[in-house]
Amino acid sequence: MLALEWLKKAREVQAKIEATQLDNIKKAAELMADSIQSGRWVHTFGCGHATIPVEEMYPRIGGFVGFHPIVELPMTFFTGITGQMGIHQFLYLERAEGYGDAIMKAYNFDKRDTMWIFSHTGINGVNIEVALKAKEMGMKVVVFGSAAETKGKKSRHSCGKNLFEIADVVVDSCAPLVDASVPLKNHFDKVGPVSTLAFVTLVWMTVTTVAEILADRGVKLYIHPSHNVPGDTTAQDRLDECLRVYKERVSCL
Repeated sequence: MLALEWLKKAREVQAKIEATQLDNIKKAAELMADSIQSGRWVHTFGCGHATIPVEEMYPRIGGFVGFHPIVELPMTFFTGITGQMGIHQFLYLERAEGYGDAIMKAYNFDKRDTMWIFSHTGINGVNIEVALKAKEMGMKVVVFGSAAETKGKKSRHSCGKNLFEIADVVVDSCAPLVDASVPLKNHFDKVGPVSTLAFVTLVWMTVTTVAEILADRGVKLYIHPSHNVPGDTTAQDRLDECLRVYKERVSCL
């Protein structure tokens, strides 16, 4: 049964993450905790399906203020497939030089910030430009992606470097380069990608580590509550407080 085959592959990826990436997750989380404790931001960025971990993080029940999603509509909204904002346009934009620089001009960053980028292959121009600009501004850059699998793969940016070579901290998603994991009879291509599952797994391993570090430092977290639990009479007040703090922080951007 292919469903169980995919589940086996997914569990293998998660097991490899647990076996090999805990130290790197801790290093990344320390940088992020420093940014949040200083009243600044962890900016999160990705393209295509790598926007899913960005959107999973905040606003989200169990997430907390300190993570600022940067999601460019042409980089994620291609569910029309063809026509307006289709896949052809998306593939062009994620490889085009100059677009990442334009994105970075839209915000007021600070050297105390951390830039957290998700990219499966780390070779496309827009991600590389966001990372280079962040480094130029003095930010720490954290990259999550299939680093070992893509080693030696040629960059599509004129700088000649891939995203993993630019980062201060790399966390390997442990997903295979081809991404799809399950062979299908009578077909060349596999089905059942695992990179999104790997990214979301790493998001919550990292964010919970950031929370643990900040709590140990005595920092108050503004945690997005569940507002669906009967009898929780203060959930709306806690949500309002989160959004008030977020609004105050985001005004500097």
